[in-house]
Amino acid sequence: MDACFLSSNSFIKTMEVLSPVGGSIVSTYTRRRCNKYETRKFGSPVSVSCCKSGSTPESPRDEEGPFLRSDWRSFRARLVARERASPLEELSSAVDPDAAADQPPLPITIGDKWAHTIHEPEKGCLLIATEKLDGVHIFERTVILLLSMGPVGPTGLILNRPSLMSIKEMRSSALDVAGAFSDRPLFFGGPLEEGLFLVSPKGDGVEKSGVFDKVIKGLYYGTKESVGCAAEMVKRNAVEVGDFRFFDGYCAWERQQLRDEIRAGYWAVAACSPSVVGLTSVGSVGLWEEIMGLMGPRKVW
Repeated sequence: MDACFLSSNSFIKTMEVLSPVGGSIVSTYTRRRCNKYETRKFGSPVSVSCCKSGSTPESPRDEEGPFLRSDWRSFRARLVARERASPLEELSSAVDPDAAADQPPLPITIGDKWAHTIHEPEKGCLLIATEKLDGVHIFERTVILLLSMGPVGPTGLILNRPSLMSIKEMRSSALDVAGAFSDRPLFFGGPLEEGLFLVSPKGDGVEKSGVFDKVIKGLYYGTKESVGCAAEMVKRNAVEVGDFRFFDGYCAWERQQLRDEIRAGYWAVAACSPSVVGLTSVGSVGLWEEIMGLMGPRKVW
């Protein structure tokens, strides 16, 4: 597995790529576009002068559409729960077929918190570090939320590293944050240097603003360029300061790179309910153990 470290504050950088099996190489992540090379950057710069929460503009967000707006993840979780329950029902029928014939199938319900394994990474899923990453300091027992699959590759945030200092105390160059958010805790999101934040609003002002990207139901993310809009929304009481979590750094892979790491057994991939990755989970050192427990046999519900 490759962990990429940036050597300066600009995104036109050389990255040192470290391997968990030892050794290092130096490379630059670039992509070809219109016969020119440009260094990979998280998201696209946006110019935000104000936030109009009264309208819902059309936005070409990646993976947006009817499936994202519907609760299809819960539907899939119920299917997984039904599949896991089927062997138990078959066993009951074999033990007492007459009693089983008189009983209708039990309805499958899922609780507020659930998680189950999926085969391919997707927007809003979790990467859970396996024992193969034990000893790799940055990624050992991490839980990473994938924010986007993107045209170049997936990007995500480490959720379960505790915050030790506030934004003001860290004086992070990755987040140009002052005023409304300066006293908020700053969490470590990954080795690549860029400031990001999660927001989980109680109302619909964030979604209507059209500025932030939806990850899963009720959870959005923003970049350094959208912090000003976030602060403006706080001033207008459209969202509360406590609805935000700020991160210094993020994780990123090339698309095939992540698939290779999953096949090599470095990551388990899971879908989960919004309550598992809510803002209260950010910085929780017990999140890895909780999700592993939810993913265990018959614990999807």
